[in-house]
Amino acid sequence: MAARTRQPRPTRRLAPLIVALALLPGCASTVADGPNIGPGGTDVAASAQPGRNDPLEPVNRGIFWFNELLDRVLIRPAAEVYRAVLPQPVRTGVLNVLQNLRAPLDLTNQLLQADWEGAGVVAKRFALNTTLGVGGLMDVAAREGLTYEYESFDQTLAIWGVPEGPYLVLPVIGSSTLRDGPALFAETWADPVRLYAANNEAQWFNWTRYGLTVVDTRAGYIEVIEDLRTNSFDYYAAMRSLYYQRRDGWIRDGAPDPDQFPAFPDYDDDP
Repeated sequence: MAARTRQPRPTRRLAPLIVALALLPGCASTVADGPNIGPGGTDVAASAQPGRNDPLEPVNRGIFWFNELLDRVLIRPAAEVYRAVLPQPVRTGVLNVLQNLRAPLDLTNQLLQADWEGAGVVAKRFALNTTLGVGGLMDVAAREGLTYEYESFDQTLAIWGVPEGPYLVLPVIGSSTLRDGPALFAETWADPVRLYAANNEAQWFNWTRYGLTVVDTRAGYIEVIEDLRTNSFDYYAAMRSLYYQRRDGWIRDGAPDPDQFPAFPDYDDDP
C-alpha cells in the first residue's frame, strides 16, 4: 500500500535528492500522539488495520514480544524512575532541549520537502529558543505562535512518492516499514549534532541524548500503553495501527485523511 501523502505543492516536485538529516525518535516509534487514544484503548483496538502490508507478521510478532520484554524489564522501570524523580517543569525543559537539538534535522527535511514556510518557522524557533530560551530549556517560540513540528527523512521520502513497503518491527526500535527503517538509520547516522559530538570525543553526549529521548518519550505513555496491553483484543495489531496513524498524520502535517471521507460520484451538468 502506497503511503498517503500530503497534496504536493508544485515546488515539492523539485526537491533535490540529497541525504536528509533526522534524529532517532527512540521508542516513540511504537506509540502515537494522534487521535484514537483514550481511556481503555478500545477505539484503538477496533481500528487495527488488517489491510496493511504485513507479510512478515510471524517474524514481526516475535520481535515485537522481544521488545515488549525489554520494555517491561528495562525501559518502563527507567521511565517510571525518571517521572518520579524529576518534576514536570524539569521534564518539560528536557523535552524542549531535545526538540531544539533536532532543529537542523527538521530544517533540512522542510527544505527537502520544499516547505519554505515551515523551514522559516524552524529557523525562527531555533534562534529564539537558543538565545532567549537559554539553549532551548524554555520554548519561547511557542509563546510567539511558532509551534514545534516534527519532520524526518521517512516523511520526506513519503512526500517524494517512495512506496512504504511492508510493515517491519525492528529490534529495540519498534514499528517501521521497509522505507521508514532505512530512512531512520540514515538520518541518525547523518545527524550533525551526533557527528559534531563524535568528532570531538563527546560520545557520552550522544548516548545521553538518545537515552533521554527514549526515557522521556516512554514516561509520557505509561498509562496509555498499559491500557492498550490490558484492553486490546490484539495488542500487536493495535500498536501497528497506532504507528500508521501517527506516521500518516505526520506526512499530512495533521491534515484530515482523505480516505476517511466517502467518495461522492461526479454528476454532469447535462440531464
